[in-house]
Amino acid sequence: MTKARVEVVTSVERRRQWPTMEKERLVAATLEPGASVSAVARAAGMHPSQLYGWRRQLCARAPAGFAPVRVAGAAQAGLAGPGTIEIEFAAGARIRITGAVDAATVTAAVKALADRWRR
Repeated sequence: MTKARVEVVTSVERRRQWPTMEKERLVAATLEPGASVSAVARAAGMHPSQLYGWRRQLCARAPAGFAPVRVAGAAQAGLAGPGTIEIEFAAGARIRITGAVDAATVTAAVKALADRWRR
């Protein structure tokens, strides 16, 4: 008779629970320039497909028409002074707004530029 190895399971392995803040942190890490979803998933001890699913879910919750922004100080951006907004589009277009402007005007200007560069 041969010796057989017997494994005794004493507990039920459950699915890992991820807090929402941790999911958002991991998804944000995948959206950084040069980031690899596989590398982030490996570091977190998870499968990349799970991270892709979270990214799809969390990005679907984001308001349509808005993108992540980077806020730069006036000295860093080389802007004239306070009350200046500069928006640079991925295609290279840039809009600079100085002074008080209502939200509808800014929205219309951004939409017009975005539509122009999509064509």
